[in-house]
Amino acid sequence: MTPAETTDQVTYEVRDDVAHVRLNRPAKHNALTLDMIDQLARLADRAAKDRSLRAVVIAGEGDSFCSGLDFASTADQRGRIMRALVPKRRTAANNFQAAGWAWRNVPVPVIAVISGHCYGGGLQIALGADFRFATPDADLSIMEARWGLIPDMSLSASIAQLTTIDVAKRLTMTGETFDASTALEYGLISGVHDDPFAAAEELIAAVRERSPDAVAAAKSLFEQTWYNGSRLSFPVEQALQVRLLTGRNHTIARKAGLAKKPPSFTDRQF
Repeated sequence: MTPAETTDQVTYEVRDDVAHVRLNRPAKHNALTLDMIDQLARLADRAAKDRSLRAVVIAGEGDSFCSGLDFASTADQRGRIMRALVPKRRTAANNFQAAGWAWRNVPVPVIAVISGHCYGGGLQIALGADFRFATPDADLSIMEARWGLIPDMSLSASIAQLTTIDVAKRLTMTGETFDASTALEYGLISGVHDDPFAAAEELIAAVRERSPDAVAAAKSLFEQTWYNGSRLSFPVEQALQVRLLTGRNHTIARKAGLAKKPPSFTDRQF
């Protein structure tokens, strides 16, 4: 176990090679402050560098995942907001976008566990995860329309991978609230469960049986090629496979498979 990191508003703790990230403003339904947005991006970078991790679980403390941006807390921080809107040269993402999209750069499955309200920026953080498991009573909304805005925390990229353009336009134009079963129908969540944490643990258990390098490569494969045709996708596929074939964990998986024994993998090599 690595030491836990705790702030007033976000917590990060690694238990059994799983990083648990918790939004921690339960009295405000985990509404986002600028500090929380900055820290989420920073914690994603921290998780990406930890080669011992096998998964990340993001959830909210209390009754809700996240009710979106806390406008009251940001009303007098216009200068900081404008600075946060400036994109980074390396990634093209600004601080707001990185809070959601940076989790796509973490080479392990990132799972969002959703309960209660999942609105605005909270939904964009959840869509930045690889998988989303929600309670039946969860409600979701691209709520920026109610403030005369569009979503700007990476939703334009994440939602395009999950649903159709007419659904994306309608939800963004209307800001309507929809339930978990509707979100599942739209493809915006991965499953509806009475105990979504148990569903997350079941998925993590299945992933643990596989080479951490193969899991990382699978995530990288689709993140690099999802929008591309075959001429751009095939070279990525080829390069990732060569790295796996020459890596230690492939040898471990191959020998264990031939011996019909459970593999014992080393830490992720990339």
